[in-house]
Amino acid sequence: MNSNLFPGQTDFYKGKVRDVYTINDKLLVMIASNRISAFDVILPKPIPNKGQVLTQIAAYMLKATKDICRNWLLDTPAPNVSVGVKCVPFKVEMVVRGNLTGHAWRTYSSGNKRLCGVRMPKGLKENDFFPQPIITPSTKAAEGHDEDISKEEIIERNIVSETDYEQLEKYTLQLFARGKELAAKRGLILVDTKYEFGKLGEEIILIDEIHTPDSSRYFYADGFEERQSKGEKQKQLSKEFVREWLIENNFMGKEGQQVPEMSDEWISIIRNRYIELYEKLIGEKFIPQTLTDGETKERILASLKKLQ
Repeated sequence: MNSNLFPGQTDFYKGKVRDVYTINDKLLVMIASNRISAFDVILPKPIPNKGQVLTQIAAYMLKATKDICRNWLLDTPAPNVSVGVKCVPFKVEMVVRGNLTGHAWRTYSSGNKRLCGVRMPKGLKENDFFPQPIITPSTKAAEGHDEDISKEEIIERNIVSETDYEQLEKYTLQLFARGKELAAKRGLILVDTKYEFGKLGEEIILIDEIHTPDSSRYFYADGFEERQSKGEKQKQLSKEFVREWLIENNFMGKEGQQVPEMSDEWISIIRNRYIELYEKLIGEKFIPQTLTDGETKERILASLKKLQ
């Protein structure tokens, strides 16, 4: 789809994964593409149906958490399209971690026991649970890499006011607790995730997607303790396996590094993992839907007419 599509369109933003259209400075139309990114780099080949998986999981999770915090979503008129209210986003991502995994583990195993100003307990193994979840925020970069930042720096630099930040922390922990509860019912552990928030007037609103494989990491609960005691890798459903594959092939998004070749077989594996997470998490069979650009636009126009 091109960048000037809808009546009343006042802005367009092409993100790493999503194309976002602003309508009359009041609504956002978010189209989740099949693009996939890792280490803040868009990989060269798309993953079929990925946009639909992300959109449908996010819609399900936003509905399941709206009693905790009001969210931006108003409608999902097409398989990979979300329409919602436009907010002024906070320039931070609230990253919350229940286990010592991924970036936290890479930091910890290098000998640094502090992440984003939070001291991590000594004596933990990879994937161990933290005594309680920790929040390790990052700044939301307009382009390039997001950066780790502490709560103190966020407040000191007036990126977010102290009052608002305390509310963001509260929402983050409540949403994470709900996400863990929903995952546990499906035999999964929500390991870590991120939330983004914005303001509509004076009200804090949950925006973007939540609890999807692009924003979250899940482990299978069955056999978790046994694998931990044996020092084995945890069985997980998330995008981390793509990052691990890139690291094994000497790519971490650094200058001069080349993205390894993505074979058709590897693309099929990634697609199946996304669908597996959808089916495991939602408890329903995934039904791929493919619309033409024209059909998608028609549905969006009907939705905008209804909402405006």
